[in-house]
Amino acid sequence: MSSEFVIGLDIGTTSVKACVFTLDGKLVAEVERMNTSFYPKQGWVEQDPIEVEQAAVQAIREVITKAAIGKNQLVSIGFSAAMHSIICIDEKGEPNSPALIWADGRGYEQAENIMKTRGEEVYSKTGTPIHPMTPFVKLVWMNETNYEPYKRAQYFMSIKEYLLQCWFGQRVIDYSMASATGLFNPATHQWEPELLELAGIREQQLSEVVPPTKILTGIRQEKAEDMGINSEMPFVVGAADGQLANLGIGAILPGEVAVSVGTSGAIRQVTQGVRISKKLETFCYSFTEDTSIIGGPSNNGGVALQWLKDFLEDKRSFSEFLSDAEKVAPGADGIIFLPYLNGERAPIWNQRAKGNFYGVSITHKKEHFIRAVLEGITFNLYQIGKALERLAGEPLRIYVNGGLARSPLFLQMMADIFDTEIYVSESHHSAAWGAAWTALVAIHKVESFEDIKKNIPMGKATLPNKENSDIYKRIYQNYIELACEMKKYFR
Repeated sequence: MSSEFVIGLDIGTTSVKACVFTLDGKLVAEVERMNTSFYPKQGWVEQDPIEVEQAAVQAIREVITKAAIGKNQLVSIGFSAAMHSIICIDEKGEPNSPALIWADGRGYEQAENIMKTRGEEVYSKTGTPIHPMTPFVKLVWMNETNYEPYKRAQYFMSIKEYLLQCWFGQRVIDYSMASATGLFNPATHQWEPELLELAGIREQQLSEVVPPTKILTGIRQEKAEDMGINSEMPFVVGAADGQLANLGIGAILPGEVAVSVGTSGAIRQVTQGVRISKKLETFCYSFTEDTSIIGGPSNNGGVALQWLKDFLEDKRSFSEFLSDAEKVAPGADGIIFLPYLNGERAPIWNQRAKGNFYGVSITHKKEHFIRAVLEGITFNLYQIGKALERLAGEPLRIYVNGGLARSPLFLQMMADIFDTEIYVSESHHSAAWGAAWTALVAIHKVESFEDIKKNIPMGKATLPNKENSDIYKRIYQNYIELACEMKKYFR
C-alpha cells in the first residue's frame, strides 16, 4: 500500500465529498455528506453554511478513518467548491444570513435591468454573464430591497471562504471563485470598483484574492482534532469545481473540452489569457495567473430526468428508468423537449424560461418521453458547445464526467449528437482529484498541472454511430428553431 495520500474535498450543492487518493490518483476511500437546500419562497434557494461546514469536518474525519491511514501519511488537503454562493457575515466572522446558492433566482429583475442598461459593458469587464446566479446580482438585490442581513454585514463570503475563515481565521478567495462573483476582472485580477459601487459594498468587505496553489497552515486546534489531522497539515485553497473538474479529467490543453452532467450541466475549456464572447453566450473565469476557463453552465441536467421520474411516479432505480429509452429510436418518434425546467443559464441566459414538450401524439408512451428528455438535455449541451466552438475553435477531444457519465445510453447519445468520440475517466471524482492534484502541485510533490494526464485512468472511448449522427443533425435544426420561437413566451 502507498505510504503517502492526499485528500480532495469537494463542497458541492447536493453534498460534501471527501476523497482519499494515492499520489498517482488511485481512489482509496470516499465519504459523502448530504447538504440540505431550503426553498422559503418561489425562486429562493438557500443553505445553512454552519451545516455545510460541519459536514465538511465530518467528511474529512470519516474518510481518513475509512481509508485507515495515519496522520503522518496524509500530505495535504485541497479544496473544490461550487460557485456563486454568498453569505452575509458579521464582524465576528459569523453568518447572519443563510447561503444564497447559485440556483437562487430572487434577483432576476435586477439582472434584467442591469442587462438592459449596461449589460455588455459589465460583461466585457468580468466575463461573467448577467444572471441571478451571480453574487453581484444578489448583492444588487440585497441593496435595492434593504435586505436586513446585508445592512448588518461586515463581510461577504462564499461557502468555501466561510469554511476557510472558520478553520484558519483568514479571508481568502481564489481566482476562479472571485471570477464567478461577477465583481472581478479576470484580465487585471482585481475587484472591479465600479461594480462594487453598484452593489453597494467596499473592497474591504471582500476577501483577498489568491492563486489556487495558496497554502494555508495552522488550522485551529479544535478543528484539527475534530478532523483527526495534524494541526500543521497544509491545506491548499484550490479552485471552483468547474476548473478542477477539467483538471481532474485531463481536459487542460487547447482543443480539449470537458462536459459535466450531474444535477446540472456544463461545458468548459481551458484557454490562455482571457476570451470573452461578443455574443454574451459563455463565461470566462480565471484559473491560474495566465489561464482561464471558458464555457457555459446549464441549470438542467439530470434534474430534468429526476423530475420526469418523480412525475411518472416510477419507483425503479435510475438506471432501470433510463433503460426504457433504449426501446425508442433516435428522435423519440417526433417529441422534442426544451429542458428549461429551472429557467436556464447558457445558452439562453433567461431565468424565466420554461420547459416544453413539442410533437406529442396519442401514440406516445413513457419511453418516448424519457428519451425525449435525455435528448433535450444533450441538445442543450450541444448548443452551448457550438457557442464555445465559435470562441475557441472546434474541439479536438471531449471528456465527460458527472452522474450521467455512468449511463452507456447517454454516452452513446453524446457521441452521436456531438458526432465525435467521447472519453470518460474510470474515476467519477474529477473535481476532487483536481483539488487533490492542485494541492500536490502547491506542496511540490508533483511538478505541474499538466502532469496530471499521466495519472488519470481512462475507460474505452464511445464512438459515434454515423446513421444516428445524421438523424440528430436534422432534429437539432428543429430543436433550435423551436427554442428560438419559444423565447417570446418566456416572460
